[in-house]
Amino acid sequence: MDAEAVELPEAYYLPLAPDTFESTRATTSPWDLDAQHGGPPAALLARAVDGTTDDPAFTIARLTVDMLGPIPQGVVRTEAEVVRPGRRVEMVAARLFVGDRPACTATAWRVREEPESTRHLVEPPVELPPVPDDEVTTFFEGVPPEWGYGPSVEWRFVEGGFEGPATGRARLWTRPKIPLVAGEETAPLHRLMVVADSTNGVSARLPIQEWWSIPNTLSVTVERVPTAEWMFMDAGTDLSPHGRGVAHSVMSDRDGVLAHVAQPLFVSRR
Repeated sequence: MDAEAVELPEAYYLPLAPDTFESTRATTSPWDLDAQHGGPPAALLARAVDGTTDDPAFTIARLTVDMLGPIPQGVVRTEAEVVRPGRRVEMVAARLFVGDRPACTATAWRVREEPESTRHLVEPPVELPPVPDDEVTTFFEGVPPEWGYGPSVEWRFVEGGFEGPATGRARLWTRPKIPLVAGEETAPLHRLMVVADSTNGVSARLPIQEWWSIPNTLSVTVERVPTAEWMFMDAGTDLSPHGRGVAHSVMSDRDGVLAHVAQPLFVSRR
């Protein structure tokens, strides 16, 4: 399936009320057209967390999203509350509901930034490869043409790719093509969350037509928010002997490291 062959909706979600949204086909999972890919809901929960403060210096330092099962397409609602307030560090809990049922939850630690206070301690950023020229992206075999999430993101692989043998390793530039919520400018960290949950998909270690490698949780530890649209993902998947694994990535931009991503995996033959 070619990414360029799909006409994209205006956003991942259409707002119905301040905290209520209707998902669009851009959220569609590759394996269940009635379910959502984990990236857009994770970003929507980050948005809910950020909505509990109007202080721009109080930013998310770690966000863990737990998927309680497949997230159906349709109307979703988010809510968030500060559960451990503090002047420098606080914890926020967020939930995404489908009807009255919680479909995924999140916990976030928020840390107050002190601008430029540690600038002198920062190592120079590692030089990253250039963004490859725009090419037609062909997704892995078996993905239905109705899949919406994959074509909603730009994927420019430096190493690895969706085609060919699964190697457990990928390095690529990426960015969402559409906003998170229609009519809103997507915050930089929310853009990162849209793609962070793809760590296991881009770095699959086993043929996805033959094996399940399923993450039910996503943890993103944030060093800083992106300063540009393009983000570089250095991803890998490691497997244990006992039907488990970990997908992990370091996300960066030209100014340095952005975040560390980890996803524990359930691994089993289909």
